[in-house]
Amino acid sequence: MCSLLRPPMFSRFISVRLKSVAASQSLPAKRDRSLCNPSSPDFLTFEDPQAFKVKSFWELIRALGVFRLCSFPVLVNNCSKLMAITRKVLGQRCFCMVVRPSVYAQFVAGETEGEIADSMQKMSSLGLHPMLAVPIEEDLGESTGERRYEDNLASMLECVHMSHSKGWSKNPMMQLKITALVSPELCVKLTSLLKMEQYDLNMLVRAMEGKEVMFPGLSESENTHFLLGLQRLNRIGEASVNKVRVLVDAEYTYMNPALSLITAAMMKKFNQQSAWIWNTYQCYLKESRNLLLDAIQTSIDQSFCFGVKLVRGAYMDKERKLAEKEGRTDPIHESWERTNDSYNGCLEIMLRLVSETPERYMIIVATHNEESVRRAVTRMEELGLDRDTDAVCFGQLLGMCDHVSLTLAWFLCV
Repeated sequence: MCSLLRPPMFSRFISVRLKSVAASQSLPAKRDRSLCNPSSPDFLTFEDPQAFKVKSFWELIRALGVFRLCSFPVLVNNCSKLMAITRKVLGQRCFCMVVRPSVYAQFVAGETEGEIADSMQKMSSLGLHPMLAVPIEEDLGESTGERRYEDNLASMLECVHMSHSKGWSKNPMMQLKITALVSPELCVKLTSLLKMEQYDLNMLVRAMEGKEVMFPGLSESENTHFLLGLQRLNRIGEASVNKVRVLVDAEYTYMNPALSLITAAMMKKFNQQSAWIWNTYQCYLKESRNLLLDAIQTSIDQSFCFGVKLVRGAYMDKERKLAEKEGRTDPIHESWERTNDSYNGCLEIMLRLVSETPERYMIIVATHNEESVRRAVTRMEELGLDRDTDAVCFGQLLGMCDHVSLTLAWFLCV
């Protein structure tokens, strides 16, 4: 829903993920422990209405109304156009009076630091650990120059500071998109070059640290921009290490190899003692399992800790249309069932690694899918992983699946 709320008047922090963990004393009363037994028929049914007793009547009505609107494809597919038209007809002030208490309030933590802090405190009291996201990214043709990237860097450093200083979580996290700091055109070119060139991670680390490095295949201006981008990412790494875990988002397949290369270099530098930089794996991709296994092997070969954000994916329609246009094989699994198999397979790989070496591997099960959450919790029980381990957590977008987030937080606190 982030694309709905991009006008300048809205906060830069317009998306939050919830990290559900065993936690605070202000959680709802504990349930009967039989409900926490995976063999129980009531195990994580996500149907217990008590999970919603913390919600006001207005919050429930608002959520029902927003999701009813989201059930109409014509509204969802044309939301940006409709929002722009509505803003033009009503004017900025009236538009805000309509959107702010409805769609905005459902999915957005706040507009000011004070509003965000209030939302974070409320979530923390429910056993939900907020994870701020700075939803800034660029696609091809949207680059606006180094000044914009420096402004984005300032926003991300502010996000690191807020995540660490406010005490919302004992293990704070934030999300980051590399294309907010490095141009997508360069990422696409690097992806093309990686088919022929092997970029050494040590070379990228040296560039992060301010060394003059010439990367094969790049022009002088491209090389200069890449060096500046890597140095911006280095500043985020230095600000967050030992404080905030940074989860790098995956984007489109035509730039993901470059993003993964950059993320691996950040991991090599900052993940020596623990996984402070994580990468995202999109399980709707046919190659997702191989990509994950290759990355695990790289982490072993290069001796760094490895963190994974596991998602199904968010760019399916565009990926398929682009593949058809370019005459390529569709990179997305043919069916929902195969995507589920992919997700479950990658989840099994990571949970086994975590159970064997929790100090080296970490994962966030980032999903709104009830069955995936049940599977993950069940496998944690079977593998002997404590519910309060920092090595495994769960994530949902704010307001998207409260019944999953609240039930899961309630279960994990028992």
